Amino acid sequence: MGRLFDRKEVTSPNFYRAVVGEFFAMLLFVFIGIGSTTGWPNAPTSPSMVQIALAFGIAIATMVQCFGHISGGHVNPAVTIALLLTGKVTILRAVLYIIAQLVGAIAGAGLVYAVTPEAVRGGLGVTGLSTGMSAGMGVGVELLLTFQLVLTIFATVDGNRTDLNGSASLSIGLSVVIGHLFGVKYTGASMNPARSFGPVVIMNAWDNHWVYWVGPIAGAILAAWLYEFLLDPTASTARLRRCVTCASAEDQPIHDAELTDIRKLDNEDAKILSCDNNI
Repeated sequence: MGRLFDRKEVTSPNFYRAVVGEFFAMLLFVFIGIGSTTGWPNAPTSPSMVQIALAFGIAIATMVQCFGHISGGHVNPAVTIALLLTGKVTILRAVLYIIAQLVGAIAGAGLVYAVTPEAVRGGLGVTGLSTGMSAGMGVGVELLLTFQLVLTIFATVDGNRTDLNGSASLSIGLSVVIGHLFGVKYTGASMNPARSFGPVVIMNAWDNHWVYWVGPIAGAILAAWLYEFLLDPTASTARLRRCVTCASAEDQPIHDAELTDIRKLDNEDAKILSCDNNI
């Protein structure tokens, strides 16, 4: 698990730029994503599942590409928590990132509400369970969808792999696309607690909202631990021991110049996510 803070981190302007970056990345992601769900009567067709899936997937790929060198491009509290619990970010960074993500999601949903006529707002992209789905079923679907997303992130950004030459941000975006193609008809395919939180706050529609926290966070943690400590060919008991015992700041320094963004997670956890490499 990540340490509470690092002195070099909290005194660096780049640390606070990273928090602001997460705010704007989430704002734009939610604005574009839920904006794609609105139904205009004069449009040739209502928004289709494919349209919505592509909007969310391409939006997250774009945000990761734009903000990866600033904040690491988490844009998802579940991803931040997964990185915290594998020792890659400090607790302070994780807390501030999640606050920024939630506020950004509210701002993004609020902007869609403000610029969209009332007649076509619909539910403003509020995620909900389809008819016949129980809360437990919803948790299971969100867990599995987020599991494949976070597993994709950890596998794609593994710094020890030499077989990948494509775009990490695009791979992550496509993972969001396939999650939506399956999950929209089940749960709305959140995979991101903040993405669900923003519209819920604006619309004051809290039914089963807890599902979109429990499912994604559980799936993210499961995927992160499974890859980091079992599936990764370089996984070792030493890595697990360092994570569990929380190595000291002297053992694992945090420097802004040593940002390991979510495409470049260090094999031996010697570097912690900070602020200066490209995604």
